[in-house]
Amino acid sequence: MMIKGIVFDMDNTLLHSSIDFGAMKREIYTFLCDHRLLPAGLSLDLHTTSTVIAEAMNTGLLSEELSSEMWDIAKKHEIQGMIGAHLEEGSMELIQQLHGQLHLVIVTNNALEAAMSALNENGVAHYFDLIIGREAMGSLKPAPDGYLEVLKHFSHTSPKEWLSVGDAWVDGKASESAGMPFIAYRGDGAKMNSMDVAPFAKIQDIREVLGFLQPLGKD
Repeated sequence: MMIKGIVFDMDNTLLHSSIDFGAMKREIYTFLCDHRLLPAGLSLDLHTTSTVIAEAMNTGLLSEELSSEMWDIAKKHEIQGMIGAHLEEGSMELIQQLHGQLHLVIVTNNALEAAMSALNENGVAHYFDLIIGREAMGSLKPAPDGYLEVLKHFSHTSPKEWLSVGDAWVDGKASESAGMPFIAYRGDGAKMNSMDVAPFAKIQDIREVLGFLQPLGKD
């Protein structure tokens, strides 16, 4: 089956940013604990910011006002961490080579405003056919919502006609749940294994994606 599109994660896949995801996670968790939405003592090593947020949302107690405050915390860290963000080595070369040949999409847990600011600053936003921030997702990665939105937008394609590229286990889990083959870019293999994510390929240079654009197999 020929590949028709690629979905990229953004942070530490296409762009090298300095977002302190650990600090973001801790501040949001503290906020949620202070408002008695989550219990103290949650093992944060087993969570990402998105899974902490999902825990809070699953309680059914997160009001619109508190939700807005929570997302403002995330947005603060994202905007601060995007200052001076630069492209990963080889990203521009890859994007320019694929532009016009395949559908190019970004799915990021970041706010769209923060994502667009960094992408525009690096002069690459216009290369992408679709950029999905968290506002377009019901649930963040590791949920597959963002990738399912891609398939909905490009309704003439099937999941196996896409490749997904990302650095984190949440990218892999979301991709696999949507049926898209996942390529791990400089990923933590042990972490992915512990989270039951099984990339079909692992790469160290983003340009290695080009080697996987032949048919992945027969239906």
